[in-house]
Amino acid sequence: MRLVRAALAAFVLLAVLAAPAAARTVRFDGQAVRVPAGWAVYRLAKHPRMCVRLDRRAVYLGEPGAAQRCPSGVVGRRRAILVVPRRRARPVAGTSAVGPAIESVTGSEDFTGLGFDACSTPSSRTMTAWASSPYRALGVYIGGANRACSQPNLTPEWVGEQVGEGWHLIPTYVGLQAPTSSCGSCAALSASATQAKLQGAEAARDAVAEAEAVAIGPGSPIYFDMESYTRTTSATRATLTFLSEWTTQLHALGYASGVYSSSSSGIADLAREFGATYTMPDNVWTANWNGARNALDAYLGTELWSAHQRIHQYLGGHDETYGRTTINIDNDYVEGATVGTSAALPPLSVRKVASERGTVSLWVRCGWAEGESCPGRILLRTHAILPLRARPGAPRRVARIGIAQRAFTLGGGRSHTYRVVLDERGRALLGRRGFLKAQLLVAIPGSRVARAIRFSLAR
Repeated sequence: MRLVRAALAAFVLLAVLAAPAAARTVRFDGQAVRVPAGWAVYRLAKHPRMCVRLDRRAVYLGEPGAAQRCPSGVVGRRRAILVVPRRRARPVAGTSAVGPAIESVTGSEDFTGLGFDACSTPSSRTMTAWASSPYRALGVYIGGANRACSQPNLTPEWVGEQVGEGWHLIPTYVGLQAPTSSCGSCAALSASATQAKLQGAEAARDAVAEAEAVAIGPGSPIYFDMESYTRTTSATRATLTFLSEWTTQLHALGYASGVYSSSSSGIADLAREFGATYTMPDNVWTANWNGARNALDAYLGTELWSAHQRIHQYLGGHDETYGRTTINIDNDYVEGATVGTSAALPPLSVRKVASERGTVSLWVRCGWAEGESCPGRILLRTHAILPLRARPGAPRRVARIGIAQRAFTLGGGRSHTYRVVLDERGRALLGRRGFLKAQLLVAIPGSRVARAIRFSLAR
């Protein structure tokens, strides 16, 4: 959320909502502050772990703590008032009080493995404690009108530090929600498709400004958080128009696009309209709490976002503890674009051996220690014009698609040559074209993807 900053005599006022006429005075830092009557007042110095939630009518006095205990999935319209002493006010995100500017993290990194998302960005100390966890990806809420938790830890320094430590970040923007959103307190987009298009472009521009403010630079993905909604003709049209323009504008600004939503609403609508008149996101993040640690979804056909372009939120809010530090999180299986690169060399060595007649042979070595194993996945992908829905005048669309895959388990320190056969769609493309320019990726949970090996495959 882009917090509104209004300077007072000795204060910085954040996340302001117009106060009702009835008001009362509280004393803070030697000054008198007028606040809405009836709103709860919390002094953060007495409650250092209190979650500064912007989705409820409350007054917070002091600096938000670095180790807030927030519920994982809070969204909603900003309603809180946060009053911070000017003498302790932090620099605006993206600037530094002293020293040179922080260099931005740029580019998209494909990642396969487990991740989590939390409402308030964990502190550096917490991230260090969670190095012992099975997670290496983290969703961070960079902004949006409906972001509901304060972010005292989300700074350019924090981003650079975590990426340097090998964490993969999933920037998330919680903007205007669907007209029929399940979030009753959320600011909603217009039901007019014309207006929704303008709002989508504005959301993308604001998201890029927020990303740049915390040193997440061009090439990075930004995921729009579209909470579940009731699918009606008008709501679906407005929502897809909004998200289409979100993607178009992000691409124009040099960023990759993603959309998070529930499987049965936003994801279902995107899947149903794939190949129609809307511009589709580069990646999708499905919310389906079925406990399955994979990227499959009943609403997504195998041909959609199949080339390492999915994240699956498989479990909702709950506490987990690592390094004696507890966070309330949602669980994610990541098989898509993130921000960041691994600090260590990938434990996989890959070399293409041969490619002929619809097959590829490759040599893989697991660099982990003996006694451990690399449970991995091999993926071939190419670009193709997808079959379109029967709609007069619908444009043809080129998309990146998967054409072959296989799973493997390789013991630590061992190597093996695997043969990968094109699937039915891959064989059909090869038969029509006579050759394919393709990309080979190999990944294991917890490691970076072995970077693209490009090759041509002849019939």
